[in-house]
Amino acid sequence: MTTHSRTSSLASARTHTPASASASVSAPPAAGGSVLRVPPASPTEAAAYFGARLAFHTDVSDVAAALAAGGDPGFVVLDSRSTESWDQGHVPGAVHLPTALIAEQAERLLDKAVPVVTYCWGPGCDGGTRAAFALAGLGYRVKEMLGGIEYWIREGFGTETAEGPERRDADPLTAPVGAADCGC
Repeated sequence: MTTHSRTSSLASARTHTPASASASVSAPPAAGGSVLRVPPASPTEAAAYFGARLAFHTDVSDVAAALAAGGDPGFVVLDSRSTESWDQGHVPGAVHLPTALIAEQAERLLDKAVPVVTYCWGPGCDGGTRAAFALAGLGYRVKEMLGGIEYWIREGFGTETAEGPERRDADPLTAPVGAADCGC
């Protein structure tokens, strides 16, 4: 599916308003309550939306697995945070390029033939999104790593800091205890 058709599918999925969505707000709750007040999209619309979402995002576990496999993972990881943040801890092997410097330094540090996976602090920060947007505007193929460095650390993956390597125990709310992966 082309980017244009993915974008068009997403736009139509967002603007599609089922007849049940225009029902009176004071109507009694239907089966499923607020979960199904707006019915799920059709399977075709859902496949287009979720396929497009996967084209734009990846998660820390998948990035970590690709990096741990050895060899060339086929992408470069980019940390878009400040130098102070980078020194505090970053994904091993990542390229450091703060978002504000992307326009002037990206071509010196990155190869446009290699996809870029951006990240920032975590789910409460859209710095990785801004970095991905800036890189896409310069012609790079890009994905954002959901969860950022916060979930990288919370899932127990090691970081490089100004003082050397660091690894914390995995948070059992974000990663399975004693299992190689979450199974998803």
